[in-house]
Amino acid sequence: MSWILTFLGKGGTGRTTVAIATAQKFAAQGKRVLLVGQDPGPAFGMMLGTTVATEPKAWLPNLEVVQLQATVLLERAWEELKQQEAKYLRTPFFGAVFGQELGVLPGMDSALSLNALREFDGSGKYDVIVYDAAGDLTTLRMLGLPEVGTWYYRRFKQVFMDSDFYKAISPFVQPVAAAVLNVNVSGSDPFNQPATQQMTSVMDQGKAAVADPNRVAAFLVTTAEPGAIATAKYLWGSAQQVGLTVGGVLLNQSHDTTALGREFEPLAVSAIPSYPGDDWQPIVDALPDFSQVQQAPRPIAINVSDRKVSLFLPGFDKTQVKLTQYGPEVTVEAGDQRRNILLPPELSGSGVTAAKFQDGYLILSF
Repeated sequence: MSWILTFLGKGGTGRTTVAIATAQKFAAQGKRVLLVGQDPGPAFGMMLGTTVATEPKAWLPNLEVVQLQATVLLERAWEELKQQEAKYLRTPFFGAVFGQELGVLPGMDSALSLNALREFDGSGKYDVIVYDAAGDLTTLRMLGLPEVGTWYYRRFKQVFMDSDFYKAISPFVQPVAAAVLNVNVSGSDPFNQPATQQMTSVMDQGKAAVADPNRVAAFLVTTAEPGAIATAKYLWGSAQQVGLTVGGVLLNQSHDTTALGREFEPLAVSAIPSYPGDDWQPIVDALPDFSQVQQAPRPIAINVSDRKVSLFLPGFDKTQVKLTQYGPEVTVEAGDQRRNILLPPELSGSGVTAAKFQDGYLILSF
């Protein structure tokens, strides 16, 4: 398994520069590194001084680079979908549609990029994957896709199975499925089948990876410009809503970290020099020890004995947070993000009795 590291911040703050230097830092330590560029434009390759392909290729010792391209990823995903269709359906019908003719719809890029990261991680070839993404809410929504996907599956599966429509058709589910599928459909839960089990397993693995700072983590990149600082703080709080740990702040093009340190407590702030042209060593030397992510506040902590759930939501206050509870789940809305928290059995069925902000944490009592 790899450690996936990405960077969040306003456009123009130097995220790509920091990502390239970070990849070099890990490679110099003897780690097997893959540097992934999200933007398919030419700027990424120009900064590297090389042509970047859609397949990983060596750039420096221990360091490979790749540039994601949605059309290529879509073709591969479509072929995989057709293979799965042929595996489970007696009469496949996607065979007449070819990946080369598919257009990229809005939102596809994120899902395709997430799947590409999953495949790079699963290859076992890399110790560290440095992901140079858009670094905004789009990136956070992409990383939060497994958790949101499992919620949609869990919630709407139950709604469907409780509906009068399902109760009316349930006697016919097994015979119809047996006529259409190559697999045996048995039991009272039509969703408990190999294809859906595989899908939910992949989503559960992705959700667990994002929640584990040893697997996935982010660092904020900003300049001293007020708009960049405000954006970094907003993304810091928003990252917690997808369960992503933010390990520190990189202040680009400035050496005065004193004022910024107060803005981002308790995160450590590191000053990064300006882009050096061909000599990357000054930036590499200025980068922090990325293992400090282990000391960063975790997005969520559940204390069953005290009957409390603590959510780290820096940058937000109580006027910007909305709580909703349906059964065993609590929905927390902050900024433009929603997080559904599935309560453990000990708290399931209990209502929220109190909510308060304390030292950047939203503390819910049950």
